[in-house]
Amino acid sequence: MKQVFYIRNLACAECAGKIEAGAHRLPGVRSARLNFASGRIALELDDRSAERKVRDGLARLVRQIEPDAELHDAEEHAHAHDHAHPSGILPLIVIGISAAAFAAGWICSAYDLPKPVSTGLFVAVYLLSGWRVLLTAFRHLFTRDLFDENLLMTLATFGAWAVGESAEAAAVMLFFHIGEYFQALAVERSRRSIAELMDIRPDFANLLKDGTVNVVAPEAVEPGDRILVRPGERVPLDGVVRSGSSQLDTAALTGESKPRRINAGDAVLSGTINLSGVLEIEVTARSADSTVSRILAEVENAANRKSKSENFITRFARIYTPAVFGAAILLAVLPPLLAGAAWGVWIYRALVFLVISCPCALVISVPLSFFAGIGGASRRGILFKGGNYLETLAGVKAIAFDKTGTLTQGRFEVREVFPAAGADPDRLLELAAHAELSSSHPIALSLRKAWPGAVDPGRVGAAEEIAGRGIRATVDGSEIRAGSRLLLEEAGIAVPEIRAEGTLIYLAEGTRYLGCVAIADALKPDAVSAMKELRRCGVDRLILLTGDNRETAERVARQLGIDEVRAELLPTGKVACLEEIMKHLKPDEKLAFVGDGINDAPVLSRADVGIAMGGLGSDAAVESADVVLMTDEPSRIAPAIRIARRTLGIVRGNIALALGIKGAVLLAGAFGFVSMWGAVFADVGVTLLAILNALRALGGVKSR
Repeated sequence: MKQVFYIRNLACAECAGKIEAGAHRLPGVRSARLNFASGRIALELDDRSAERKVRDGLARLVRQIEPDAELHDAEEHAHAHDHAHPSGILPLIVIGISAAAFAAGWICSAYDLPKPVSTGLFVAVYLLSGWRVLLTAFRHLFTRDLFDENLLMTLATFGAWAVGESAEAAAVMLFFHIGEYFQALAVERSRRSIAELMDIRPDFANLLKDGTVNVVAPEAVEPGDRILVRPGERVPLDGVVRSGSSQLDTAALTGESKPRRINAGDAVLSGTINLSGVLEIEVTARSADSTVSRILAEVENAANRKSKSENFITRFARIYTPAVFGAAILLAVLPPLLAGAAWGVWIYRALVFLVISCPCALVISVPLSFFAGIGGASRRGILFKGGNYLETLAGVKAIAFDKTGTLTQGRFEVREVFPAAGADPDRLLELAAHAELSSSHPIALSLRKAWPGAVDPGRVGAAEEIAGRGIRATVDGSEIRAGSRLLLEEAGIAVPEIRAEGTLIYLAEGTRYLGCVAIADALKPDAVSAMKELRRCGVDRLILLTGDNRETAERVARQLGIDEVRAELLPTGKVACLEEIMKHLKPDEKLAFVGDGINDAPVLSRADVGIAMGGLGSDAAVESADVVLMTDEPSRIAPAIRIARRTLGIVRGNIALALGIKGAVLLAGAFGFVSMWGAVFADVGVTLLAILNALRALGGVKSR
């Protein structure tokens, strides 16, 4: 079973990694994934009986590793609004007192006042600013989490005291404390920016009962209940409008700025905002199953699907700190032993080396960048289900498309009927409408709509839908086949060659061919421009995979400028075609498949990255795809690729920034060009720069 908690006030990225590792070792826990950016830790437990014991163990672990952090369950987190512990007044008072004491000590030292006075002031600064660092380092001496920034700072400052640099020891701890405060403040504000961006969860619902309106929590409303949504209020739950008309602002879900007109009988989604009229809505899903809850859950779950970059940084941090600790020892010992250099000089340089080496900039900024990118994309109607999929989409060079409902509108209309010799065209449509009674496919709906009479379910017997072929049903005691020419030919029925624009549906009664119905489906308005935008994004190959006939598929491909066409495919055939295409791609090139998420689950899962069109409210799309476009517009694919590439560029920029500056300062420190003061400023400065750069991923991309 799964259990989810949130850790508030978690400002130390390295501590987050230790909590994740420690949680994985707790009895009863199969796996643990902690995302530093969101503070969310997801546990997979052996069974429900271990739930309470695991929570207590995790709470102890969090207190041990990060004393300021607090563990909350999902419900507590959902109703918590104040996440900013570091911005309280007490830390600022401590920093102010410490800074004043340090200034007094420095003045005493500069004017040759009695040394015990200045030393006492420096000791006071050291303990006031660094007591938590010292305590945490002492606790970690008895755990496997020995090497961390607390140990580095403790050893560096103890060494400074030992070589007589009391002012620098106090300064390092003071500036480290100030840096930690600003780092925690920046992280919390980053989280708050992301949380506000995703703050689309409604706070209340106006429940209609016995003619009265009661304000209740959305969780208290059941399917079938009726709610009232007034102008300016957010729709709290998914439902169907029973009375009233209005316009809805759907931008929070779909990124669509144009309001959507809603009338009685229309479906509405939670998270949208009612702009004008009063709506009475019949609820169709509980709060936990509503669209807004599913979107927020997907965004939070995305934090647990780590990209290659995040996994690299996690592995890097595990070996980095012990490695620099060993390097510092060698730097302190080897020059005096091998070259007779002064011990004090090289010990001091080794201590500076330790101060510089904290990996916070990397460990914080990389997951924060991905989380910000995912959060920002979701407000533009693009839902990434993990940082790994965002990273993969950035490398897409070929895209395969389904046709119906993806590039075309999926609203078919009967354009022409071709009856066989001696067959009645009206009877042809009548049999087709009855045979397709049990199907929800858009083609079936158009055939039923074309028959002017009423469909009588009593005339229809057993029916079997054959994927990619059509349907076989019993109507008035006769077996009716309706579908592609292959469906009839497989039964040994001769089918004449018919050339007509659109999708062709052939019918037979028993072994007798009855005729053909031509159905047309229009392209989506933005389909042509979407293909051009993908070309501008550097996508080299556009491929159409469809179960439709070749003539229709090639006509659509010509209109859109698509390179390759594979037609008359079963769902399994689409998977085989996809695998063949992937074999001929270069190792660094990725293939995406775009489908409507209803019949394309196998091929969506098989592609390097599966993109579902119009997935908002579609369970099949959300389950099978890696990226869900919350509208049915193919023009959203190019912005999704640009967002992915921009986020990945920010991540790579942060890695280069942190490694480059730290490498340079480490080298300078080893040769004595950087003091401890400079080392602290370099460490804190790089971290804050990386955090600010990560927040750029919240922004959008310019449309072209």
